[in-house]
Amino acid sequence: MTVYTAFFPPTSVPSPDSRPIKIGVIGAANIAPIAIVSPAKNHPETVLYAIAARDKTRAEAFAKTHGFEKAYGGPNGYQGTPLLLRENLLIILMSCEDLLDDPEIDAVYNPDIWIPQFFVPKLPNGLHYEWTMKALAAGKHVLLEKPSANTAEETRNMFDLAEKKGLVLLEAFHYRFHPAIQRVKAIIDSKELGAIKHISASLAVPKGVMKPGDIRFDYSLGGGGLMDMGCYTLNVIRYLSSSNPTAVISAEHNHHVPPGSPTSFKPNVDRGTTATLALPNDITATLYADLRMPFNYGFIPPMPRVSTIITLEGGDIEIYNFPMPTLYHSITVSTKANNNTVKTRVEKVYTFADAKIEGKGEAWWTTYRFQLEAFVDRIKGRTPQTWVDREDSIANMHWIEQIYAKVGHWPR
Repeated sequence: MTVYTAFFPPTSVPSPDSRPIKIGVIGAANIAPIAIVSPAKNHPETVLYAIAARDKTRAEAFAKTHGFEKAYGGPNGYQGTPLLLRENLLIILMSCEDLLDDPEIDAVYNPDIWIPQFFVPKLPNGLHYEWTMKALAAGKHVLLEKPSANTAEETRNMFDLAEKKGLVLLEAFHYRFHPAIQRVKAIIDSKELGAIKHISASLAVPKGVMKPGDIRFDYSLGGGGLMDMGCYTLNVIRYLSSSNPTAVISAEHNHHVPPGSPTSFKPNVDRGTTATLALPNDITATLYADLRMPFNYGFIPPMPRVSTIITLEGGDIEIYNFPMPTLYHSITVSTKANNNTVKTRVEKVYTFADAKIEGKGEAWWTTYRFQLEAFVDRIKGRTPQTWVDREDSIANMHWIEQIYAKVGHWPR
């Protein structure tokens, strides 16, 4: 029932005491319903105001299905930006000038984008900077997909503009807003198991989930395993340790080589990345991210890796499925006893009440719904339950750059 309600939540009654935030969504994408449509319908202070798509018919159909008031699309809704990609594939990345120019829209969300015969999993990383700057310049608050940009400098520039214009800019590390990961951090901070010694964070999927031609493998558009799944693993290490790395001890890439590539092919983007980091107080951390894990024995697909393990002086904590805990997760706490035995308990945390932490929410709220609650609170001048601030986003991008530099890939 919890999972069903997460995907099909009840519609909230609009709050009579608060002007609703009108949301514009760029791209009539498959991920939009769970990432923004359902959360916004369930929030009493948000309205799904406008959707933009390259095809006006698709935009209108999406608007009708999901309850948007307006639809933008077609030649008047976009300015096509042609980019020649692999094998002469021409992708028209939409600009949504009409949507950004609509004075009724308060906030913009950049979700996945559908383009005929090609599925772009999200606005390409290499375009985050351009379109966030345009949205901010147009006076819109922005919920920004991660990674925030191609470089830490671009990230800093975006937050500078947001602050100059008095706008809210949030990098959408949605898992941070869920009580499950906050419960893990609370256990660590309580010192129940002593000091942290090591953190290992993994996020990887088997070959076949993402096709060889996926846009995540396009270097020119900010592709790469570290940029995609790796940004989560780095972020969770930094979050749980309450610190930034002090050095990249080692880093290794598994380069993406498309099937059938000639022997002369020179790979320039990582399919997967493993890195070991030094953190303050003699803590070390290892991250692993892979967009196409090879099959075992050449034919057995490996299980997805979605865990973070924290090794402490007095035991270990493992959170399984930290990115999407509403669907399923477990927090396993193993405590070393004096007689060399280990006591283990398993926690499931779906609400802040479960975590004994102050905060709003229901057991069926997704990470995206918790995130929207914080985003709206900040726009309304309230203090959100948690937040990802500018320094957090800049630091995450900086250390992504440092990991790339360790293996000889310099900033884009």
